[in-house]
Amino acid sequence: MSYRIIDRENYYRRDVFRHFSEDCKCSTSITARIDVTALVSKSRATGTKFYLNFLYLLSKVLNSRDDYKMGWLWQTQELICYDKIHPTQYVFHEDTETCSPVYSTYYEDYAEFYRHARADLERAKESRDYGLDAANHPNWFDASYISWLSYDALHLELPDGYLYFAPIVNWGRYREENGRLLMPVSVRLNHAVADGYLTALVFRLLQREIDAFCADGREEEPYV
Repeated sequence: MSYRIIDRENYYRRDVFRHFSEDCKCSTSITARIDVTALVSKSRATGTKFYLNFLYLLSKVLNSRDDYKMGWLWQTQELICYDKIHPTQYVFHEDTETCSPVYSTYYEDYAEFYRHARADLERAKESRDYGLDAANHPNWFDASYISWLSYDALHLELPDGYLYFAPIVNWGRYREENGRLLMPVSVRLNHAVADGYLTALVFRLLQREIDAFCADGREEEPYV
């Protein structure tokens, strides 16, 4: 884990950060649907899992801007930016109807990420422990798939004044509309480090990365 300390006096969001970390402590969240038609098609054609392909693209997007990699050091009261953030995914246990967090490492190389993230899931299926270890995973963001519902809205609350800057992203089951497959995605960010523009930008970047990933003519080897 490596990071750099942000000079808050020269931080481009200096005044916004002060206001939303001191005067009006709150977060911002948006739910919108993205077109995953091409990603579903490519996943099927390559014998890869749609879920892991989406998780890779989401991780790539959130690592593309410093705004999504911010953190807060409570001991020294310092704003920091991590060099890289990684997804905390989840495995659902049908027998106990509980979830276990799965800490996966983000690799820029798609094949390497896919291989490791899938192995992480398989190992987690063998345990029923909740296994939350946030203290040793400060630069991990929450990425949770709500597979049972194609929802229209989702809102997640954290305590007021809790300077938690990691993105929290949920997504649900995709559904067909007018011949396209649309998937609900919810993004929560702390307002001190991100406003409506930066939250909405996650969706725009996701769509761009999906389109670019699916336009790539290379035939990946199946990982199943």
